[in-house]
Amino acid sequence: MSSSPDADEIRLFLSSLDRDGFAVVPRIVDAEDAAELRTALAAAIETYPHRDFGGGRDAGMVHALMLWGRPFEKLLTNARLRGFLSAALGDTCVLYAYTSSSMPPRGRNYSARIHVDCPRFIPGYVTNVGVTLMLDDFTEESGATYVLPGSHRLPDAPSEDDFFKGAVRALGRTGDAILFNGRTWHRGGENRSNAWRHAATLNVCRSYMKQQFDWVRLVPPEIVDRNPPAFRQFLGYDVRVPASLDEFYVPEQARLYKANQG
Repeated sequence: MSSSPDADEIRLFLSSLDRDGFAVVPRIVDAEDAAELRTALAAAIETYPHRDFGGGRDAGMVHALMLWGRPFEKLLTNARLRGFLSAALGDTCVLYAYTSSSMPPRGRNYSARIHVDCPRFIPGYVTNVGVTLMLDDFTEESGATYVLPGSHRLPDAPSEDDFFKGAVRALGRTGDAILFNGRTWHRGGENRSNAWRHAATLNVCRSYMKQQFDWVRLVPPEIVDRNPPAFRQFLGYDVRVPASLDEFYVPEQARLYKANQG
């Protein structure tokens, strides 16, 4: 069971996020939870109905992970993860995207290009935080992510030469996570091992921003109803907009867009 980060952990995390644009945070999930997530993800990759879309260019990518097993539902209310995200984006932040980032044996995935996860450049302001949860050890052999420290301050993409001159590898153990400013330039490595290297990724944004999916409509009610209120809030249930005047003119407690959502 995860516990919220303490004040010293939050302070160090925010310092790294501000200085470097990322931090490797240890022990987001324990070994048992990581094993459950890994098993669920491996099964989802095999059965994902859209795996051949676009000629298979995104092979290994599974969207909407909360649809692919209870372990992925549980992760969305993980107190340790949510504590770091709240520190960076506020308690009202919401889930933008929830996907896999698994590298096949002796190969790469769609992350191999140098890229950022947020197109907006607002100096000194974090709009999105990306999370890469390691479900296997991230080593140089298994394709650990390259990250360019301080690059969240760059308005434009670095050249390939500049990127590799300054980039570091975000190494970690199973259960650790990379948390990074959505404007930090990074890219996946190459898995040189003979086994899959699995990871789950989240992109989390400010509550007023549009999400990649309309989670309220996409996620079946039975999944939402069996989870705690924090699950609903993270999907965006508290920042819905009315679709009619009747939905607008309701008592405050019945409003779709709750007060004080940032």
